Amino acid sequence: MQSLLSSSFYDSFVSELPGDPRSDPRPRQVAGVSYSFVPATAVSKPDLLAYSARLCEDLGLAPLQTGPGPDADVLTGNRLLSGMKPYASCYGGHQFGHWAGQLGDSRAISLGEYRDPHGKMWEFQLKGAGLTAYSRRGDGRAVLRSSLREFICSEAMHHLGVPTTRALSLALTGDEVLRDMFYDGHAAFEPGAIVCRVAPSFIRFGNFEIHHVRRETDILKRLANYVIAGHYSHLDVHDPKVYQQWFNEIAGRTALMVAHWMRVGFVHGVMNTDNMSVLGLTIDYGPYGWMDVYDPDWTPNTTDAATRRYRFGNQAQVAQWNLEKMGTALRTLFQDEDAIDHGLECYRKSFEAYYAEMMRNKLGIRERTPYAMRQVLSALDRSLRAQETDMTLFFRLLARVDADTSVEAGVRILADAFYDSGQTPAAVQDFLQLYSAVLQEDHLPGLERRDVMQRSNPKYLPRNYLAQQAIDAVMQGDRTVLLRLLKMIERPYDEQEDFADLSAKRPEWARHKAGCSALSCSS
Repeated sequence: MQSLLSSSFYDSFVSELPGDPRSDPRPRQVAGVSYSFVPATAVSKPDLLAYSARLCEDLGLAPLQTGPGPDADVLTGNRLLSGMKPYASCYGGHQFGHWAGQLGDSRAISLGEYRDPHGKMWEFQLKGAGLTAYSRRGDGRAVLRSSLREFICSEAMHHLGVPTTRALSLALTGDEVLRDMFYDGHAAFEPGAIVCRVAPSFIRFGNFEIHHVRRETDILKRLANYVIAGHYSHLDVHDPKVYQQWFNEIAGRTALMVAHWMRVGFVHGVMNTDNMSVLGLTIDYGPYGWMDVYDPDWTPNTTDAATRRYRFGNQAQVAQWNLEKMGTALRTLFQDEDAIDHGLECYRKSFEAYYAEMMRNKLGIRERTPYAMRQVLSALDRSLRAQETDMTLFFRLLARVDADTSVEAGVRILADAFYDSGQTPAAVQDFLQLYSAVLQEDHLPGLERRDVMQRSNPKYLPRNYLAQQAIDAVMQGDRTVLLRLLKMIERPYDEQEDFADLSAKRPEWARHKAGCSALSCSS
């Protein structure tokens, strides 16, 4: 294990791609480049609030020192280590279905790339580190509430087995940031905070879209070759069909990521193309949410409340739409004029296969014909819609239902997942009857089935109300709630009796509390 302070960093991104000749952070249009050098804005009182011990281990880093100190200085941008060359990436994107032009890293500053003991490269990025050329009308800062949510959720998704960027640390800056949480004219000062995000790369669909729109074909190709060489090295960049193969793999990785979202009841909330990773990683945790109450039409994003474009049940369709825009950006690289269609078909087939397998595992049943599987999933959907049901608890409790369990007994087993303790709807009873029949047909040993279901259905999630409790506690100077939550998410599929109180469904007080239900993009 080496200390963070003795680590050296690399700069392949800025070395291999064209950069902005200016290095000042004044917001502006920046054409013909992939990034702009920019220093992090100094903060007044760096304070390392928490860090991911598991990620430190994965990176081969020694434990960090919390509180003020050298580690906090580095992880807030006040101090640079050997090889660090801070920069902000240039990209565009489609936001809520419309081209938004140049966007870029408006408050994220990449420090460089770190090589772990296994030779794998990791990009370190500070979110909330200050003004960049792409900040537009923003201040480049982030606040505690959004930073804590991203820190916790990034690591939770990793331990859930969902492809994701990760988070090394959460630090307070000692500075206050003015934010209007609900865009209703009630702005207030909040504690500033910075998350150190870690990923093989933060390159997204929008990095290619901006070069396509600006007709910067040479830069687009250089960027594609850079990504393929560094992250898809099994592909031959000299093969004329390499870009088609690459696009197909992006489609497949995206399908896997979204299928996992659906498996664990995660709603991203803002699936703009600038929030879609070319590595198929969950990226940019903003107004996300968990399905406390199963509702395919639910979106956690107040900005999305009118159209519900990014609702839970529409995420697979939106990902396909985003891939079409990515394919359009790569069109000049393709040999085959049907390349985009081929990639989208790869996505559709991959998603269907991944989703079907994951749902079979969640239900603990053997493979079935597409028609039979649709019957089971339709009955399940009707059951979950029939009354307010906690999706996570429902599947966790369902593992206790056996082939010979009566409908009445099954209802009692699932009772803790229901928010309404009144009369059980017929749809729930119908599903239990069908489910019992399916289990009888499968002849799977009960222990084997329960093991599959328990490994597929988490007991613990960083539910919004739990994250909000941690935020409220830190605001009062208490870090213990946050640290307990961080420990809990490391083993989401285990029983963890010490954390049993954190597996409960959303309490009534949190139904409409700010931060516990819908959220805005304000951070």
